[in-house]
Amino acid sequence: MNSFKVTLSIGTAIAALSSMAGSAQAQVGAAPATASDVGPGEIIVTAQRREERLQDIPIQIDAFGTEAIEDAGIKSTADVVAQIPNMTFDRGDTYRSNFITMRGLTQINNADPPIAFVLDGVPQTNQQQLSATLFDLERVEVVKGPQGALYGRNAVGGAINVITTPPTNDFQGVASVSYGRGDTLDLAGGVSGPIVRDVLMVRLSATHKESDGLIKNDFRGDKVDFVDHDDAVRGRLLFTPNEALTVDLRGEYADFKGGSNSYAAVFSGDPNDFVNPQFNFPAFAEGRNYGGTLKIDYDFGGATLTSITDVADYRQTNRADLDFRNPVDSPSGIFGQGFQAGQGQNQTIETFSQEVRLVSDGNQPLRWLVGVNYLSTNRNLRTRAFVDVTSTPDQIDNPALIFADNWEDNNNDAYGVFAQVDYDLGPSLTLTGGIRYDKDKRKQEDVNSGAVRKTSFDRVQPKATLTWKPTDDALVYATFSTGFRSGGYNAPQVGVPVFKAETLENYEIGFKSAWADDRITLNGAIFQMNVKNYQFFYVEAATASQIIDNIDKVRIRGAELELQARPAEGLDVSAAIGLIDSNIRNSLQFPSDEGNKAPRTVPFSSTVSAQYRKPLMDGIGLFMRAEWQHFGKKYWNTDNVAVQDPYNLVNVRLGVEYDDMGVYFFGRNIFGDEYYSEFFQPAYSGLDVAIGYPSQPSSYGIEARIKF
Repeated sequence: MNSFKVTLSIGTAIAALSSMAGSAQAQVGAAPATASDVGPGEIIVTAQRREERLQDIPIQIDAFGTEAIEDAGIKSTADVVAQIPNMTFDRGDTYRSNFITMRGLTQINNADPPIAFVLDGVPQTNQQQLSATLFDLERVEVVKGPQGALYGRNAVGGAINVITTPPTNDFQGVASVSYGRGDTLDLAGGVSGPIVRDVLMVRLSATHKESDGLIKNDFRGDKVDFVDHDDAVRGRLLFTPNEALTVDLRGEYADFKGGSNSYAAVFSGDPNDFVNPQFNFPAFAEGRNYGGTLKIDYDFGGATLTSITDVADYRQTNRADLDFRNPVDSPSGIFGQGFQAGQGQNQTIETFSQEVRLVSDGNQPLRWLVGVNYLSTNRNLRTRAFVDVTSTPDQIDNPALIFADNWEDNNNDAYGVFAQVDYDLGPSLTLTGGIRYDKDKRKQEDVNSGAVRKTSFDRVQPKATLTWKPTDDALVYATFSTGFRSGGYNAPQVGVPVFKAETLENYEIGFKSAWADDRITLNGAIFQMNVKNYQFFYVEAATASQIIDNIDKVRIRGAELELQARPAEGLDVSAAIGLIDSNIRNSLQFPSDEGNKAPRTVPFSSTVSAQYRKPLMDGIGLFMRAEWQHFGKKYWNTDNVAVQDPYNLVNVRLGVEYDDMGVYFFGRNIFGDEYYSEFFQPAYSGLDVAIGYPSQPSSYGIEARIKF
């Protein structure tokens, strides 16, 4: 489907919704909205560290509450990202790995993401944590645009703020089970209640997933995307001894094993030639992570002091094919050397973080916050490549078969100081100023040789916003903001030893508006980002190394428009479009790339959804939902040679609900559109063949959910 047709479809949808909105305004004007049918304009978020009405914040934010998460069947970060224009979530590499791209800024392997991913106030610093299962959630907020002043390092593209469901003062619970294609079983649940009423409350939550998989390995005959198990359990204690003090203690443990490095060798080199994997090695990744968070809030009666302390430990073992072929179809082996090759990674990431902030009340003309934070990260990564003789994982421990061994130990100490002030210049005019200073100290040891390297990166990140709010239901803003993604070391003994810090300046104009008692919202923005030392990623197979490099200057221009409406009782509709124009302005190392689009750029994306909930009889109701997600052409690499055609995903959900119970049929990608969620040509894969990571095919199943 071409961009013109998509634009026409979106325009038609918006026109239809606007027409419906007009009649809706007449309907809802007769009576105010009740607590059970609050419209999209009344969502409360904490994106700026205090509770605020979403429509009052001069930032483009998408927010999903508990009901919206359940209605859309959101169970992962990928499910959230699929709802957001100008944002993509690509699967690739190991079981938990992913590549998020937001507003043209993309994630890279074994390095800092382009967004701040924050779970209950704690920054998650490794990319595998972004792929963890989302369960028992109160809210997810997606904050777009550089947020360095508040979120610090890595928030160059924005932030994802995840808030889990807190303990409650009354006994309650939720449970769900779903079964789908590929013998995929999903279980999740949580229970909550008081230990000492009004003083000490507890919540326990857990999730489990297993699947035979859907993507066939044409050589082995098994499924490369199997999930042996993906389990997690979370506990929270909430202690409120008095009105001023709140102590929130959270602990979580997760364990997983699943298919990994599920790349297909694409001999044609065409990203629109969709083939199944055909490698001979039984690829898998297994690991576990655990952590604990202590959050303390004290209300001084005018300002609240918050302390958040977190410790986390993540470990993963990965074993996979390296040439992504087999000895029958490709007897010449990797690089024509006559042998098959395998790879493996052992990774450990240990983190400690501490943040302290003081936030004023939000109902004064002068609102402010100040804070400091510290993050310590130790990442030990050993990557080996070996001659594959027997297609068994234990070959990696045979020194005679090893032909590449990179073993690095990385230590990172990051410090940040930040402040933000909002001042009402008048009844309708507000000036916001923010500033942050970040410093990263990095140290890397080559474990094999004992060689040590040290360096540091630092940056001041200012932000200024002028907001004009002519009415309670409309605002216009202009923002200047900055972002900083730290540099670092690549693996020892590779061609690019150090990659530089990525910095940017963002200029943005946007608006927010609401009508019909907040049952209709229309928000939008246009922006330009000037990026220096844009970070991108490729593979050097000869040394089994993943390389992070820099493009000197990239300009990114874009626009977003989002509409949400409740035109009639029980009916919710939304439509959104995103436009991105990225341009490599200067590349000293790769001058032939100048004038091209930045890697993973999708110039046009859109999403449309509609859902309807209708009571039938005696507490029984009908639920229907359909969503269409369109992704335009994708420019995979900096040379813009590999361009993937547009594709569309259509998801449906149909259920019957009775009081707090529901049974639903669901279908994802029901028309079976094919695409690669990651694609590398030989120049970027480091191999002698292009490789693509196949997308998930059509899936369907049934889900039951109960609340008590």
